[in-house]
Amino acid sequence: MSISNRPIVIAHRGASGYLPEHTLAAKALAHAMGADFLEQDVVLSRDGAAIVLHDIHLDSTTDVAQHFPGRARSDGRFYAIDFDLEEIRQLRVHERAHLDDKRKGSAVYPERFPIGHALFTVPTLAEELDFLAGLDRSRGCRTGVYIELKSPNWHRREGLDLSAAVLAVLQQTGYQDRPEQVFLQCFDDQTLQQLRKQLKTPLPMIQLIGENGWGEDSAVDYDYLRTPEGLDYVASYAQGIGPFIPHIYLGKAVSGAPQLSALVEEAHARGLQVHPYTFRRDELPAGIGNFEELLDIFIRQAGVDGLFTDFPDLVVDYLNQWEAGP
Repeated sequence: MSISNRPIVIAHRGASGYLPEHTLAAKALAHAMGADFLEQDVVLSRDGAAIVLHDIHLDSTTDVAQHFPGRARSDGRFYAIDFDLEEIRQLRVHERAHLDDKRKGSAVYPERFPIGHALFTVPTLAEELDFLAGLDRSRGCRTGVYIELKSPNWHRREGLDLSAAVLAVLQQTGYQDRPEQVFLQCFDDQTLQQLRKQLKTPLPMIQLIGENGWGEDSAVDYDYLRTPEGLDYVASYAQGIGPFIPHIYLGKAVSGAPQLSALVEEAHARGLQVHPYTFRRDELPAGIGNFEELLDIFIRQAGVDGLFTDFPDLVVDYLNQWEAGP
């Protein structure tokens, strides 16, 4: 059988289930695994360089405290925006680690790549996009990029414009003119509005939807965005939504059947794509027995258009087997 509108596989921070997140090694592996899109989270350095890093802080995934022990702010955190690019280039990236006193330095996902092994660095967005374009050429394929603007309002208060910096890199690397190969995503609705209406980008955009209690740097009401009226609003500027897994999968009934919200159906009724996050083999929702069951629920039953995963090879294999039939 064939799957009409086969869901896209988005490598969440690369093949981050196997290699440290947002390293070029993790992106190369995801590329080779057949992911359709590779994700880049972007923050800025003090001198305005767009770097690929999930957090505005450096200490969860690098050895910054060893290199610059006196550079933390009063909250004890090391902020990327307090370092020039040449200083960030000195750092070594490792698996995401806990920072609390009880678990400090231990891996968040202990069965993944060992902390302290190999030499990984923080790439700039331009370096990564050039790297991926090179892989596309050498492997004879066209893989997309899926760029998240991280904490844009926080950057603005610090005196830097993240939106303008990202668009400048896209223009420099030629991706600005490849809308079929790019998604822009953000948790902040006003940033997406700015990209569309003021900065005039033609690139497709995804409104990420979190939980109101997460403390995202945005005044948006995520509960509202999941309502029919909220989805009407999103459809006025974006091409899709990126909801959290529990926004769609609500648990199981007494019978064992999955309980799904109406979010996918309501989004599709407004022409919006749905790309939920994050599908991890080593972090399954309550009541889910294995990774394949989770994929069954979201792909075959909920009918999502794509998904973010730390394990792109497993999702690609799942879709290939489904297409091949029994």
